[in-house]
Amino acid sequence: MSDQVWRSQTGIPIRNLWLLLVYASGLAEFESQCGAGTDDDIELADILGRLLVRLAKRRLRTNLSRGYQRRQAVIPRVRGRVDWLQTLSRQHLQRGRLACRFEELSFDTPRNRLVRCALIAIAGRVRDHAVAADCRRLGDDLGRLGIAASRPTQQEMSADTIGSHQSEDRFMISAARLVFEMLLPNETPGDMKLSRLKRDEITLRKIFEKAVTGFYRHHLRAADGWSVREQNYQSWQLEPGRSGDVGLLPGMKPDIILDRKQDRRIVIDTKFTSILAKGIADRDKLKSANIYQIYAYLHSQRGRGRLCDRAEGVLLYPALDHDVDETFTIQGHDIRFVTVDLALKPSEILDRLHSIAQDGD
Repeated sequence: MSDQVWRSQTGIPIRNLWLLLVYASGLAEFESQCGAGTDDDIELADILGRLLVRLAKRRLRTNLSRGYQRRQAVIPRVRGRVDWLQTLSRQHLQRGRLACRFEELSFDTPRNRLVRCALIAIAGRVRDHAVAADCRRLGDDLGRLGIAASRPTQQEMSADTIGSHQSEDRFMISAARLVFEMLLPNETPGDMKLSRLKRDEITLRKIFEKAVTGFYRHHLRAADGWSVREQNYQSWQLEPGRSGDVGLLPGMKPDIILDRKQDRRIVIDTKFTSILAKGIADRDKLKSANIYQIYAYLHSQRGRGRLCDRAEGVLLYPALDHDVDETFTIQGHDIRFVTVDLALKPSEILDRLHSIAQDGD
């Protein structure tokens, strides 16, 4: 990988963080939709360009969604409500016309404006000339339908409610938002406007955690019996009448819990740090605090059913100086300590994440 690629304080290259960011941002089905989600040499801009082109073409074929928009116009007949102040003050009535305010069914909705603006913006970023041309052409097609090239405000987008039956729109909007909200990085040396994201390990840790969750939400299907839960609180099993102030106990909230029917549970905690620390005699050791944490998540739930009694634990780290994949069985629970190297090819990163749910089958 080029030395010009920016790395975090812990050495993680930004290019693959942006690959994970696609998962973290709710584009859970981007691979199958654009057909280029995990190509090893493709840039994120090209992925988003192809994705938006595919989705915009599909929506145009299946009737782009419309919505009622407020309009004001001077017309020869009553429509909606008459604005009498403007009608009389401007003497429209003498010319046989009325100033009216009404709602009109239109393609010029906030969601469609966002998509058109995203197509225009991404056209200047993709390397593939054919994809760039498609983005510009589709932007023009939307313009001919009366959709303005003005980016909607956050308030307008919040008011534009997407129904449960409009999954295609929801997916298209997620792709369009990623173009703007994530501000695609430019890795040219000297460019200080790489992204709006803060380059601190707290932000990057959240991206890593959300990306892993998004990955499993997409790849572990409910049809196969899987369910994916994130940030799910677990309670301590306290003895009635023999416990102190419960508020003094720390909360237990694993990052991800994967359940497959009633026969397998995997409790995953992601760590955006090195998996090893220096121990006695300068030897590398697994971090004790993390071991205690995953042990508490597992052992505190014993006695609450077969899933809890046989639950597996996974501590997942980005690989820095070491590639580690070790499993220990502690009091009936398999606990896996595993790294994923974000400097590898995207396909290899996703294979490692796949292996966590596949192993043990």
